Amino acid sequence: MTTIHIFSSTSGSGLFAFTAEAEGGNLPTRHGPWRHMARVPPNGALPHHIDREPVEDAIEKHGFQMWRPRVPKA
Repeated sequence: MTTIHIFSSTSGSGLFAFTAEAEGGNLPTRHGPWRHMARVPPNGALPHHIDREPVEDAIEKHGFQMWRPRVPKA
């Protein structure tokens, strides 16, 4: 896999996305606009201990993987 780019939605939805495209042009526009947050080098660790293999699979199949951080239960 190549570098993975991390984007956050600025729509207030709390969504984030991973993609191989640095510009994020393949991210769903209905959840945008998107802001580039970081890049993760090949074999680098993703945030929040997210398993890289399923993310890479989703990027290969769909062009991106969206995610939302879990809110701890009180």
